[in-house]
Amino acid sequence: MINMYNDIIELSKRRGFFWPSFSIYGGFSGFYDYGPLGVLLKENIVKLWREDYLEDGAIFIDTPNLTPEPVFKASGHIDRFSDLACECDKCKTKFKLETVLKYNGINAVPKNLDEANEISSKNNLKCPVCGNIIKRVYDFNLMFRANDMYLRPETAQGIFVNFKLLYNYNKNRLPMIVGQAGKGFRNEISPRQSLIRLKEFNQCEIESFFDPDSLEFKELYDYFPVKLLPNTGDVYKKTVKEAYESGIIPNQAMAYFVLKTQRLLNKIGIKNEMLRFRQHMPDERAHYAADSWDAEALIDDEWFEIVGIANRTNFDLSNHGNNSSESMTVKIGEKEVIPYVIEPSYGIDRIILSVMSQSFYKRDNGYNVLALNEYVAPFHMAVFPLLKKQKLQEKAKELFSNLFPKDKYIIYDDVGSIGKRYARQDEIGTPYCITIDFQTLDDNTVTVRFRDSMQQKRILISDLVSQENPLSALNALKIVQ
Repeated sequence: MINMYNDIIELSKRRGFFWPSFSIYGGFSGFYDYGPLGVLLKENIVKLWREDYLEDGAIFIDTPNLTPEPVFKASGHIDRFSDLACECDKCKTKFKLETVLKYNGINAVPKNLDEANEISSKNNLKCPVCGNIIKRVYDFNLMFRANDMYLRPETAQGIFVNFKLLYNYNKNRLPMIVGQAGKGFRNEISPRQSLIRLKEFNQCEIESFFDPDSLEFKELYDYFPVKLLPNTGDVYKKTVKEAYESGIIPNQAMAYFVLKTQRLLNKIGIKNEMLRFRQHMPDERAHYAADSWDAEALIDDEWFEIVGIANRTNFDLSNHGNNSSESMTVKIGEKEVIPYVIEPSYGIDRIILSVMSQSFYKRDNGYNVLALNEYVAPFHMAVFPLLKKQKLQEKAKELFSNLFPKDKYIIYDDVGSIGKRYARQDEIGTPYCITIDFQTLDDNTVTVRFRDSMQQKRILISDLVSQENPLSALNALKIVQ
């Protein structure tokens, strides 16, 4: 991963999207800060996620980052939430075992520590860093512990333990869609690749509760075809609706949330030709999942999971019911059931890196462009005076003041030449630039510049400031162009 990725890392630090945490102390792997532009980008993506699921009647909850041990004992995380790891005795580097196996050209996937040790004893596994033979293989629990509490590795358990309260709030109705956005924490063995593998990360999770005998939700609709990789080894280019109708995706609710994920990722800016849905192999699934599909995005020449969509059945609710004083059974008609759960879990940090990488390109003059769509761009528009002349600056600031109450995602900039300001806004993804020049002083028109085409059009200031939503007016102008 060397092309777009490296350009995005450099741009992000220089322009204020994200950078390594604690850098004045040399940095600590697995931790990244979001800068001023990164915060706006991240919050815009979370807002899109929340609004999209509000369309399905979702309700939302916010639970603590710290969770008592009995919760994760019941959920299986304490006993089963681990990775196979290994450590080089010579250079002391720690790796996920799968990384070392891949480096040594071994395709086997050990299911447990005994199998891992057997593979290790039969092969001289070379350290990817120093070439020494690795001998130590062990289970590595991925949770951070603080006395009798744990930092949550997922936001889901906060929803499950509150199920009966949420069910009551939802007027005892299923399906019930519950969302939570927040931090997750995993003690990654080898955090790497900036936002790809973090110890502290941003999640947006949806837990969708269903009658086990009726795993159906809203009607599927026709949408763009996407690459599908079921665990049979086949590869398809189909719509999600076609995949469900042909049995590739096994139940309607799972298909609906795969389709919804595709549409939402497209809206955020992930391109269909750089997106695929891959079904987990049975031995790859999490301990709670009966079926899982990953939405994977392409960054340069590598695929990365950005959303996991799992059928958690009633695993979590059953275990919490058995280990607490709360029954998770609900009555539907004459029957009593423990609901099944379909979970789309969005990794916001990875989505950010993916959409930035897929939106990035260089013009022929070598200038960078971040072609973010207006839904997620940190700023919708920038207002400039052509030159640092008092009358132009006063007019530009007046326009900014008139637009700001209607759209807070707007920036005023008079630093540097007009060409440098255009280039700066192109590089941070601002779709529209509005320039005040000497003609403005005569006829109250301004120049609107379109980031993607670099074309310009003059419009009356009154046609812009009179609009309740100036961004919509600029979008309409772009369509006319």
